[in-house]
Amino acid sequence: MRLRLELDIEKCCACGACAIACMDQHDIDVERGVTPLRHIYDVEALGKDSYLSISCMHCDDAPCVAGCPVGCLRKDPQTKLTVYDNTNCIGCHSCAMACPYGAPSFGTDGKMIKCDGCIERWKHGLEPACVRTCPTKAIRLRDLDEE
Repeated sequence: MRLRLELDIEKCCACGACAIACMDQHDIDVERGVTPLRHIYDVEALGKDSYLSISCMHCDDAPCVAGCPVGCLRKDPQTKLTVYDNTNCIGCHSCAMACPYGAPSFGTDGKMIKCDGCIERWKHGLEPACVRTCPTKAIRLRDLDEE
């Protein structure tokens, strides 16, 4: 099983519900300077406006995993999502520097946080917060091995 969050840009209306749901699910305190784990972008390409809702890409060969000197990041063996345990995080930002998408963020305690695909919700039979909340069903959690 290889789970990934996918976005259908034809359906995304840039409402921000996914970002709000993510902030709520992960207790992101933007007023204290914590960067949200999901970002919404307005993109113009080929004369057409589109929107992108971006979070961690859960790369197969995640450079953030290799970049962390204390082993806070790993690939979940069951889902292949890039998950973390920041208990030993030293706040060095090596994971953020290694990530080509800028996914790792840092909490008010200086420790790394990032999208984990709401793996705990998934383990309990629930959809990720962003998927559940999207009014246009633009975001979905898909198993790449089911093709």
